[in-house]
Amino acid sequence: MNIKITGSGSSIPEKAELNSAFSNHTFYDASGSLIDSPNEVIIEKFKAITGIEQRRYIKENQTVADIAIEAGEKTIADAKTDRETIDYIIVAHNVGDIALNSNQVNTLPSLASKVKAGLGIQNPNCVAYDVLFGCPGWVEGVIQACAFIKAGMAKKCLVLGADSLSRVLDHSDRDSMIYADGAGATLIESTKEKGGILAHKTVTYTANGEADFIFYGPSNESGKGTKYIKMFGRKVYEFALNKVPLAIQNCLDASGAGIDEVKKIFIHQANLKMDDAIIKRLYRLYKKPMPEGILPMNIQEFGNSSVATVPTLFDLVRKQNYGGHKLAKGDLIIFASVGAGMNINAITYRI
Repeated sequence: MNIKITGSGSSIPEKAELNSAFSNHTFYDASGSLIDSPNEVIIEKFKAITGIEQRRYIKENQTVADIAIEAGEKTIADAKTDRETIDYIIVAHNVGDIALNSNQVNTLPSLASKVKAGLGIQNPNCVAYDVLFGCPGWVEGVIQACAFIKAGMAKKCLVLGADSLSRVLDHSDRDSMIYADGAGATLIESTKEKGGILAHKTVTYTANGEADFIFYGPSNESGKGTKYIKMFGRKVYEFALNKVPLAIQNCLDASGAGIDEVKKIFIHQANLKMDDAIIKRLYRLYKKPMPEGILPMNIQEFGNSSVATVPTLFDLVRKQNYGGHKLAKGDLIIFASVGAGMNINAITYRI
């Protein structure tokens, strides 16, 4: 028995928010002091570091449940499967199902239950639950699906990553320009086909204050009141560069495959410069240069949609040869992510 992705789907919000939309913002640093630089300079530096030119936001009358359901529908259609035979619906997210102008995290009922209802699945034996694991949530959901299938508890699992971070932005914080909305999904099932999930690795770092690197905090402008998504960007950057390559190396080595076999690495779209540096460090561990074309990226166009970045990018490459990248039967690929917790995970996968 092998465990493979038999279908994928994504929902990319229509609204494109350009970097220029932040030109009229007033930015403060974490101490509440006004940042004494022209917004044009702030935005240009932001683009140079992150690679982001625009990001996608859901419509005012939408919540993330809407786009998660759309991604799920596309995945079921792509897999040509009977939705009533799905055993688990696992939805990874960070902030739940927030309505416009609410900012209040909404996880009651779970997003997974809303997705199941929206997909019209009648079978009560289809279990729906949420995963809160930071940006690596979708990857971890796939790992959990793999465990259920190996244990004989499931044959098919629908795993989604969906977030609407536009609903929890502090517009006085420069980091607000990073975040975006989106949803991606995959159907994971047991199959007799060759390939599939070869190995996986997950680690959580908390011993040296890492748990507080990404958090909910007050507005930079006021320092109190409503909480927003926050991070210590430099600490996250240094942590990722030091720890993510090691986790990916452990995962790849556990699969028995070699670094020269890897065709693509689908890494969480957090920061273009950071992702490039992480993969260069990975190859340095093997005393190899990073090959050209190994790293598909879509952060420039879609921003950082957290748990949605990896499944969305995979779906786009798989179906549309996005950015000139393509996948073929037998290709060895890696999924990897890092985020709040601080959590890191990776999967070695054979197409």
